[in-house]
This record gives sequence, structure tokens and C-alpha cells, in this order.
Amino acid sequence: MLVALLTLGTAPAPAALPADSSALEALRAADLRLGAIGYRLATANAPLCTDIAPVPGMVVHAIDQYAEGEQAAARTTFGFVTGVAVEAVVPGSPAAHAGVRADDSIVSVNGHPVPVTNGAGHVRTRDAVVALIDSQPVERPLTLVLRRDGVDRTTSIVPSPGCRTLFELRVGTAMDAVADGRLVQISSAFLDRLPDPQLAVVVAHELSHNILRHHARLDAAKVSRGLLRELGRNGRIHRMTEDDADRLGVHLLRNAGWDPQEAVRFWQGPGARIDGGIFHSRTHSSASDRARLIAAELAELPLGASKPYRPPVLATRDQPLR
Repeated sequence: MLVALLTLGTAPAPAALPADSSALEALRAADLRLGAIGYRLATANAPLCTDIAPVPGMVVHAIDQYAEGEQAAARTTFGFVTGVAVEAVVPGSPAAHAGVRADDSIVSVNGHPVPVTNGAGHVRTRDAVVALIDSQPVERPLTLVLRRDGVDRTTSIVPSPGCRTLFELRVGTAMDAVADGRLVQISSAFLDRLPDPQLAVVVAHELSHNILRHHARLDAAKVSRGLLRELGRNGRIHRMTEDDADRLGVHLLRNAGWDPQEAVRFWQGPGARIDGGIFHSRTHSSASDRARLIAAELAELPLGASKPYRPPVLATRDQPLR
């Protein structure tokens, strides 16, 4: 699950992960759906990002993400000969063109053995694999040794740079999404309720927070994320970052080939109707204000602007929040 890899993964509490084969296949489909959106956004917008990593278009996971009682079903469904496996491959991605398949077990990355799993109920192994792939040179092919049906083979994946971000699915019913500078985590409830173009609006908004370095800048400004986050200066700065993420997010969508007006329609429709979660808080502008802000941002887009377009809001990412 990874960022750069496009790597996306599931990281709820292990007990929340389904154990039977049909549920695990549904989880695979959801991870791939989010992973494909993340891959498209991360690669199309690489020129806008200062932190770049290889993004070959794979969804990877580790056996020790699953609780002990679920590992037998996970091994049957996903393979896990080495403890780290390819959960899914984004169609049309460099990994797909290189012949990487779902349920291939990963033996090594550019000659580095994958980490050894360390027990049940952890995501540390997955995170170590993410870090290993992220650390590889983006301008060189990514060489994987994969094990399938007991046979090892070496696969070379052409360079595919993208924004370094781990796209991660969290199984749950709350309509919530989060970005912390390293990952973008999306609740599975969004996938249950939104078609891909609208889901891409949410993912692009969260990726924008990472590109604009909001997590680090909020920390530097000593802005509260706790009980006082909605009050006074805290609330004002949070709203500023949310508005800037909306401004950038619409350009990320356009750069990746989605209709940017989808973001306006989202906030005029489903975004305004979602109850609770991230959309109804004094740290965010109202849905109608967000639709108007995004429409105004698009109105400023130069006629015939090239892709990828670098919007003025990018200039704020190194500025202190006040």
C-alpha cells in the first residue's frame, strides 16, 4: 500500500479485516479501485511535487497485516509465499506492462530482499516495503524478483515517477479522509457511496494537502488539531488550508484527465448531502462556499492551459501559515 508504489493498502485494525475468501476479494477490488485513482493522480501530477518516488502501479500488502485467525484465508486468497505480495495491479500501468500479476510474491526490490514479517496484526512490514520502493532511484527501472507457482523470475519495470504518497483504504462506516504528509487515507464508506469521478475529487483534495505540505506547516504554526481546532486562529488557519487544498485539487483532477467541473458538481450535490465526517466542521468552509471557490479557481485558468498546469496556489507551500 504504498505511496509511491501506488502502493496502497489496508490498514485498519487487523481484526476489522474480513477473513473469508469472498470478503478478501471484495477488499482487493476496493484497494485496486482506490489505487488506480491514486496512481493516476500521483503520476500525472509528478511535475507539481517536490517529493518524488517510483510509482509502478502495484498494490502491495504483507501477511502480518492480517490477524492470526485470518492469515490462513489470506494465504489461500493472496498467496504470500514470501510474506509480501502484490494484491492488485493497475491496468495499463508500467507494472502491468512488465507482467506483474496479482498474487505474485515479492522476493526482492533492486537486489534488496523484502523485509521478514514480524507477527500478526502489524503494518510495519508493509511500511518497510513501501520505504524500500520509495528509496529507489526514480529515473531507473525498478527490478523485482517475483515468485509465482514456486518459480522465481526477474521483472524490470520502466521508470514511472510520481508524487510520494501512500494511498490507503481504511475499512469503516465513517465518511472520513485524512492526509498527514506521508499518506492519504480514505474510508471505505466513500467507495460505497461515490462513483470514481466523485471519489477522485476527495482523493485529489487529500493529496493536495500533502503536496502543499500542510501537515508540517500546521505543526510549525503550532495550530491545534485537538478540541480547540475549530476555534479562533486554529479554525481560521485550518479553513485556509482546506480552501487551498480545494484550489489545488481541481487542477490535480484536470491534469489527470478528469473533468475539473466534477469538483464543483460534487460540492453542489453529494458533498453537501454527506452527514458528519470531514465535511461538516468549522475547520471547513460550507459546501456551497467550496463549490463557489472551485468555480472561481477554474474561471482563472488560462485559456488552453497546458497539462500539467502549475496553479498559483503551489507558491504557498513554503510559506508559513499565519
